[in-house]
Amino acid sequence: MAQLVSLSDEDIAQLRGELATGRPPMVWFTKAAVGVPAGGSAKVVSFGPTTEGDFVQVRPTGSKDVLSFSPSELTRTRPPRRKAAPKSAAKAEPKPARSAPQPVAEPVLPRPAPARPAPQPAAAATATAQPPEVRPTAAKPAASRRSGRAAPPAEVTVTLSSTPDGDWRVEVVVGKKRTVRALPVAPAEVARAARALPAQVSEAVDRALDAARRAQQARVVTLQAELEEAQRALSDLGLR
Repeated sequence: MAQLVSLSDEDIAQLRGELATGRPPMVWFTKAAVGVPAGGSAKVVSFGPTTEGDFVQVRPTGSKDVLSFSPSELTRTRPPRRKAAPKSAAKAEPKPARSAPQPVAEPVLPRPAPARPAPQPAAAATATAQPPEVRPTAAKPAASRRSGRAAPPAEVTVTLSSTPDGDWRVEVVVGKKRTVRALPVAPAEVARAARALPAQVSEAVDRALDAARRAQQARVVTLQAELEEAQRALSDLGLR
């Protein structure tokens, strides 16, 4: 496969313009792309902060996942299609015709003396023709097609974080690519997952959940007090 030219700053600007019109532009993966075959196609769905190396968000053809790539891993040049190998048109040569057996001339024997009995001709043994033994030939393994580069398994990092208000988020990084970004998670799901982890992890999550629970309870008390004060003020205004 010919060397594919990576995305330039001008290409990035053109892709942003096409995406702004509502039409996801098409790009292709270069040999520098990790985890995907070189020459595969994808559609650009969004752009992240340029401070990150992999800020181009694409959806590979035939997949529902959105992955992050750097400009050096993508190109706007469509790779050439591979040519199919020509089929062999050689025809099997016809087998030569079996020639008819030539007659063998019988030798002329001298006439035996009268006193001697004529020798009896020996009976020729008739051999039954046996069909030739056919040995099964081992099937040749089919030539394996050359596939794309086998990508080594990438390291997966799952980060679970919480805010002071008790909101939880999860992020997933595969290798150097962030595949899941700040996805909300219910606190009940976090507590359920923590119980299946080691005790140290479960205790840390429980402490965070308890702190968020106390904060919400204090907020409820404050809001109830403000509500009661507002109701009294409304009642006083009604009496006047």
